[in-house]
Amino acid sequence: MPLPGLLARITAEPGRPRLTWYGADGERVELSGHVLDNWVTKTANLLVEEYQAGPLTRVLVDLPVHWRAIVWSMATWRVGACVGLPPATRRPDLVVTTVPTRYADVDVVAVALPALARHFDGELPVGAVDATSAVMTYGDVLTWMPEPTPTAPALKLGEQLVAHAGLETWAAETAARLGTWSPGERVLLVAPDDALEAALAVALTVYEGDGSLVLCSAGVAEDARERLAATERVGARVVL
Repeated sequence: MPLPGLLARITAEPGRPRLTWYGADGERVELSGHVLDNWVTKTANLLVEEYQAGPLTRVLVDLPVHWRAIVWSMATWRVGACVGLPPATRRPDLVVTTVPTRYADVDVVAVALPALARHFDGELPVGAVDATSAVMTYGDVLTWMPEPTPTAPALKLGEQLVAHAGLETWAAETAARLGTWSPGERVLLVAPDDALEAALAVALTVYEGDGSLVLCSAGVAEDARERLAATERVGARVVL
């Protein structure tokens, strides 16, 4: 399903939890369907208005597994652009990262991960955008937005390219190798920082099935995971 349709499904029950994050530092963030869609919309507006992003734009998402990484990836797909994951095999058009000083001679968006952060607390290269403060200034309603082109690349994994039309199949096949769950279930995914490819596949597949994702850092202790699984009433678990 193209991302606009997927977002419509997510917001059909606007108050239902769709993405819940547990960090190793004890942070918990819950996004309902409405709030998740709002974050994706604001971020998509930033991508278009600030960087004229659209089909064929290459966005390197250099973020750990985190709710913000899900949002930035979905926003990139919403504008029809291509998500790349490190290591980049060619120069991207834009980098979204927690370590902006790692990149030179390319547009950079700096992301602070804590939910309560109001600005990026680190060195910002000249010209870099502080996403933490910038995203919230963009509209809650989509401005003009390029529609995803089915044959345009949506995901770059090394030398492999997945087109927008093939994103659902890629996600389903990847997720099937990681675990199983039923449509509509609340799924707990425990993932290390460097497993964003798998996390995106699971998230897309969960949402295609009208489910809800509880995303948990692998740094959360096992006994704490058991407690949160009970609290969140998860129906299935995937541990990477």
